[in-house]
Amino acid sequence: MTDRLAPGDAAPDFTLTSDTEEEVSLSALRGKKVILYFYPAAMTPGCTKQACDFSESLDSLRGAGYEVLGVSKDKPAKLAKFRERDALSLTLLSDEDLDVHRSYCAFGTKKLYGKEVEGVIRSTFVIDEDGTVELAQYNVKATGHVAKLRRDLGLD
Repeated sequence: MTDRLAPGDAAPDFTLTSDTEEEVSLSALRGKKVILYFYPAAMTPGCTKQACDFSESLDSLRGAGYEVLGVSKDKPAKLAKFRERDALSLTLLSDEDLDVHRSYCAFGTKKLYGKEVEGVIRSTFVIDEDGTVELAQYNVKATGHVAKLRRDLGLD
């Protein structure tokens, strides 16, 4: 596993397909602050809670200048079902080959119920208008994460 990203690092650029089958590139969002979060699987309890929390905070996050992108290894069609089922308003991106997960060190060895396994490491990155990592959080909890992130960003 490569070294984890840290504040001041250049955020790896990417182009991924969204839940609406559109191509989304990080470089196309220059000039905006981006909250990029990686989650293990659409339509699972923890990931649903986290996505709903981001969705519920989206208007205020956008008002503060942030765009929110959620990334998982799910196919775009499953992400579309997830968005529809839970009335999600944020953009969901598909990284089926896990290349972007790996470039952000959001895939690798982690502890799951006391065992070491390979998998998605629930992570969140705040990227500034110039494409630089402002905040890198690994192994975040699904529940309560958005509220903590809002505090960390001084939005509450």
